[in-house]
Amino acid sequence: MTFAITQSCCKDAACIPVCPVQCIRPRPGDPDFESTEQLYIDPSSCIDCGACATACPVDAIYSSEALPSNLAGFGAINAEYFEARPSTPVEPPVVSRHRLPPGLSTLTVAVIGSGPAALYAANELTEIPGVEVTIIERLPTPFGLIRAGVAPDHESTKRIADRLGRVLVRPNVRCLFDVEVGRDISIAEVLQHHHAVIVATGAAGARRPGVPGEDLTGSVSARDFVSWYNGHPDSAVPDFSIKGRRAVVVGNGNVALDVARLLAQPSTAYGSTSMSDAALRSLAASNIDEVSIVGRRSQAFAAYSTAELSALAHLPHVDLLANANEVAVTDDDWAAASLASGGWALARRAGIVAEAAARNRARPRRIVLRYGLTPLAVLGQHEVTGVELARHDGTTEMIETSLVIWAVGFTGQPIDGLPFDVDRGVVPNRAGRVIDMPAGRPMPGVYCAGWAKRGASGVIGTNRIDSAETVASLVEDFRNGHLADPAGGSESFAALARVRRPGLLGVDEWRRIDDAEVRAGRDQGRSRVKLVTWADLRDAGRRD
Repeated sequence: MTFAITQSCCKDAACIPVCPVQCIRPRPGDPDFESTEQLYIDPSSCIDCGACATACPVDAIYSSEALPSNLAGFGAINAEYFEARPSTPVEPPVVSRHRLPPGLSTLTVAVIGSGPAALYAANELTEIPGVEVTIIERLPTPFGLIRAGVAPDHESTKRIADRLGRVLVRPNVRCLFDVEVGRDISIAEVLQHHHAVIVATGAAGARRPGVPGEDLTGSVSARDFVSWYNGHPDSAVPDFSIKGRRAVVVGNGNVALDVARLLAQPSTAYGSTSMSDAALRSLAASNIDEVSIVGRRSQAFAAYSTAELSALAHLPHVDLLANANEVAVTDDDWAAASLASGGWALARRAGIVAEAAARNRARPRRIVLRYGLTPLAVLGQHEVTGVELARHDGTTEMIETSLVIWAVGFTGQPIDGLPFDVDRGVVPNRAGRVIDMPAGRPMPGVYCAGWAKRGASGVIGTNRIDSAETVASLVEDFRNGHLADPAGGSESFAALARVRRPGLLGVDEWRRIDDAEVRAGRDQGRSRVKLVTWADLRDAGRRD
């Protein structure tokens, strides 16, 4: 009996150091670690110890004999990875532990944000004796995209919040929620009370499609739509009307697939999840029976994962279809895509698309994969009535729809007092050290991690490696005397924050919010019922 890694793998590589025979690939630093979709276990080397399953923060690892029916294919998927890449014996990775030289003052670090990158950084910092961390979060709740971005039906992925959330209650951590840097507190004031600050604010902005009609009612960004169905307080007010028979999702990444899956399925598929009540009501009233996923390029360049695409092909009540005349791929496209992401995964995805192109409609709902179509305009006077698309041969097509969702990427947002690369949507940096533009010099004490550092790419676990690099840069600078002692301390900073935001919340208040949501969910047979307005979240946090 062996173990297999399945589709909810977060790639944070926590399973690799604990494997006694080092049979998990790829490892951080391997040539394909960044491009591969998930990690894999070599069944010919696995000794069935189960250490990896215990270490996995998202419960993605199963005994091959205990794989759930919907994940049964992952035993073969793990084995196939090693057919083209036979594993060779390697030593376990060296787990580095930072230590501060004796005699130095307590290192105080502020972390702006509380999503995966922020919490991975805070976790690594707070394991160092002599370090104190202040977590500053704009929202009343922690966890960033784990709470507000992961699809409601991906409960196993959301479990990583349980692991990362442990850092919030450590004695050398102070949490200041409902406090916005740049509005309530300036970057300069943060640095006056801490040796360093790590900006881990993610990529909160949506990229614009830049076509006529994009502002019509019914044309929305995936960011806003995902925030709405996940109960983000910034998006609690919009109640998207899902009244037409067809929706069009523009984009070819996992977010596009998440949105399409949600729209195509009946609301009962989400009845036990933490989806917002408003979204559940809209889905229940929805007339949509077709969702088109539109990609600008050929299927070879699709950014979604094999596992997520495969999941669409196994939805009950939903057919996954494709236009047969759009799925062909040139040899040049295959070569270019294989160079970027590996031919093995591409071949599996191509097989799924080919099956979709050959499938006849048999179910009442369908998702249709479309390729090689570029949006020219959103049609309509005040509300969306259709979208005009252009093919590479110059011909055009109009798809009638009342809902167009743009899943074309995310971008970072600037913070007053920090440099910002508008073109890339990131804070300019080298190994996490923020660079002052255009001088090109590191800004003393200012660092970044996560999407704010590298752009909106990677999965949740990618932030673990990313944040470790930033923390290493910060600790090295402190050891070398490059970080000036602050004029104030973290306690005086918390006092200042409470003056600026008298009703700010801490970790105890978050626990009250969490308890209220979980308790309400238990009463309804759901994982939780989210509080979705700023007022309700604040009231629940402050309630005795």
